Amino acid sequence: MASKILMGDMPELMDRILMNLETEIDSLHSCALVNRHWCKMSIPILWQDPFSFTKNQAIISEYFSSLDENGKLILKEFGIIPDFPNTLFNYARFLKVLDLSLFGCRVDRWINFQLSNMEKNATNKLKYDITNLLLKILIKSGATLSTLILNDSKLFKVNSEISYLLERNTHFFSQLQDLFVEEYNVENVIMLLNILSSNATNLYELKFKTFNINDTQLLHAFISIIKSQQHLEWFKFHGNENIIPEFNEEVISALENQNKALKGIQIAFCEFNTEFEALRKFENLEAISIVGSDEQKILKLLNPDLCKLSTLEICSYESIEAANIIQILEKSGPLLQQLKLDSDENEIYSQSLLFETLINFCQNITYLYISSFKLSDQFLNLINCLQKLQFLSLCWLGGESNESKEMMKTYIKNFAEILPSTLQYLDLSNIWESSHIDILLDHCDAPLENLLMTIIDYDSDFIDALIRFCERK
Repeated sequence: MASKILMGDMPELMDRILMNLETEIDSLHSCALVNRHWCKMSIPILWQDPFSFTKNQAIISEYFSSLDENGKLILKEFGIIPDFPNTLFNYARFLKVLDLSLFGCRVDRWINFQLSNMEKNATNKLKYDITNLLLKILIKSGATLSTLILNDSKLFKVNSEISYLLERNTHFFSQLQDLFVEEYNVENVIMLLNILSSNATNLYELKFKTFNINDTQLLHAFISIIKSQQHLEWFKFHGNENIIPEFNEEVISALENQNKALKGIQIAFCEFNTEFEALRKFENLEAISIVGSDEQKILKLLNPDLCKLSTLEICSYESIEAANIIQILEKSGPLLQQLKLDSDENEIYSQSLLFETLINFCQNITYLYISSFKLSDQFLNLINCLQKLQFLSLCWLGGESNESKEMMKTYIKNFAEILPSTLQYLDLSNIWESSHIDILLDHCDAPLENLLMTIIDYDSDFIDALIRFCERK
């Protein structure tokens, strides 16, 4: 009986195993060659995101093998002979991830390859028409996307025919979970957002990168897609490092409809304004990321009683005042698993208070990234307390005097000796001077899988220490 149950569970177990190999393309290829059953399970996974994992132009020919006579006639008009072999699978049906920039790039290369013995540089009209021809195949194939990335694709344009097909084939966007919109072509974005607001209402993550939120039509289309969602959990709003937009009142108002569902928010390169006060209303935030914005003002608006975070990320070009996040850290306590504080080359303020709080409240951290701090006994005590730490990225400040340098050597020796046995990834690539990496290598026994370093003018001490480290491992 046990063996029968086990055999009955095998297809489901194999499917789970193969899904865990979705980024291991060579392994999936090998699995597809084992037998017919494994092939049927592996091929759909291989073809979920084909434009990302391969530069081979042949994948476009595989799609075109299903062309009808009208489609073949169009290719012939462009001087491309549609002599494509029949395929065992309808590969287009397996598509789950569509990045329009990569999609356009692959089509462009395929066209140039097909015309290599004829017209070397294909016209834009030819590329545009063939791109749309392939897109029609994908839409009508029965594919259901999980991820759509609308970014800079010069070959893609939503014409009336594509718009009609998308409205007729509602399944294409019906299971969409992740949507990334970059304002590269306002007309394209508006048309697609209007279609998506009706057909894609179960997004998990919405990311919007804009340079001009003042375009009325674009703004309304963006607000419409937010309001149409039933359970949006992640919202990311990105401005630009050179042109920093303000967070619009209407966007915030639309987000308030998601305040119970929303678990994570990322704000990058946005001008602070009073509209951020609406952040106080979000009840279930588990992750906050603030990049290149006025984090001090934004953090003061958050309600510490509602902020029980598992992830907190702050990246700034100025010094970070750690005192502003103490209440959030205390309330998050053992729930906090990922913490990133990156102040570029500016020293973090209130370090002692920060380390003390993490020691007392946040010992379950598995991911820690801290830049521009001073090594101290208190920091070593923190590392000693983080017995679940798996990923550690650091950039400490070096000492100038001989006395400081000797103290640094002692700190680094002690630091290497107390690294937890759970640590797999240690990133010291941002440390350029006074790193004394040779000392760290000689005293590190953590079972690291990845060690990143940047070494300038390395000497024999470092080389010898690296050899000894490798021999021990």
